[in-house]
Amino acid sequence: MTLSLDGRVAIVTGGAGGIGSETCRIMAERGARIVVADLNIDGAETLRNDLVAAGHKAIAVQVDLSSEEQIQKMFAQTIAAFDQLDILNNNAALLSPEVAQNDGNIEMMDTAMWDAAFAVNTRGTMICCREALKLMSTRKSGVIINTASNLALQGNVIQAAYSASKAAIIQMTRSIATSHGKRGIRCNAVLPGLTGTQAALSHLPPQLIDIVTEETLTPYLGLPADIAQLVAFLAADEARYITGQAIAADGGTSTHIPGFAKLSEFVSKE
Repeated sequence: MTLSLDGRVAIVTGGAGGIGSETCRIMAERGARIVVADLNIDGAETLRNDLVAAGHKAIAVQVDLSSEEQIQKMFAQTIAAFDQLDILNNNAALLSPEVAQNDGNIEMMDTAMWDAAFAVNTRGTMICCREALKLMSTRKSGVIINTASNLALQGNVIQAAYSASKAAIIQMTRSIATSHGKRGIRCNAVLPGLTGTQAALSHLPPQLIDIVTEETLTPYLGLPADIAQLVAFLAADEARYITGQAIAADGGTSTHIPGFAKLSEFVSKE
């Protein structure tokens, strides 16, 4: 199994972040030319420079996924630089600590919080898919990998907006796979569990991390590379018969009934 991506052009949104940056590196090592797309342009340019220094081809693009204009500009910059698009990994999400603190249960939900989650996570992903499909349809070839979450499959006492927005991505993935499969385009979703990114380990309460780790069937939390390897596999020809799937990479958390009710202690009570 070679898993080669030679000659492919890949956009990774949220490319400067933990999972995104690992995805960029792994796909670059397998021969892809990379568009590191992120709201954090400094981080995107740093990664782009690292990739180029290692002998890979890459560009950095700043994009706010709540802006249709910026998303369209991202695709235009990709074509200007590489003249094609083969892979889109919709990895970015609204996950700042400030947002996470306000994303509680439905009774606590602020309408603006709900709208913000869907604007980036769902609407932004839809626009990215739409623009990618326009380019891929002309070549009758392409792969879209959407990053959802295992929380799209499970109830949680918090993160109602995030969970719902990611559940919508799963259905969007199935719709694209159905409508565009005969045009040579595959579309799958990856569903990470809590992953040991620097941001997650820095901002989440240690007690919460301990609870999720206890409910994970493996003796460790996954790392960004564990998710990135799955994305890179789905992008390769070896996965050519896999489409319309939502594949969890969460250490088995979503295969059993975890005690997420324990998380209720982190929800403020009035």
